[in-house]
Amino acid sequence: MTRANCNLKFSRHYSKPVDRFTGLRSGPVGKPTREKSRTSFPALLRRVRYYDSETAKECVLLTHHLEIPALTVATLYNMRWRIELFFRWIKGHLRIAILHKQLKLTGTLHRTLPLLSVHPFEKTTLNGLLMEIDHRACINADPNQLNLFEL
Repeated sequence: MTRANCNLKFSRHYSKPVDRFTGLRSGPVGKPTREKSRTSFPALLRRVRYYDSETAKECVLLTHHLEIPALTVATLYNMRWRIELFFRWIKGHLRIAILHKQLKLTGTLHRTLPLLSVHPFEKTTLNGLLMEIDHRACINADPNQLNLFEL
């Protein structure tokens, strides 16, 4: 199963019925008409046109499984795409979790994530941004400077 290119030329051999209330638009069986596509996919393919109401987008899927229902093809693709997005999220956040552990940061990972999202606009180093500072330890060396808070 794969998502079809927007410029796919497809010759219909026959059509299978689809339930339009489920978001399916069409499900014909045929072959690609362009020479390069035809040599890559010599067998019959089913083109499933599906409207996803969650994203308000229409997608066209190609599969060589002609016997399974078109709604199953669309559902499998949607589930596979969600898994792909999940692994992208894991890949992006796993590096942050490793950094959190390597620097032995206090607090939770959920505290570190918002700091890193703001970091590109800060002029501090990443290490300085993530390390906790005890503000009571900062003693002013200038005796003429007034203290805002009692320490």
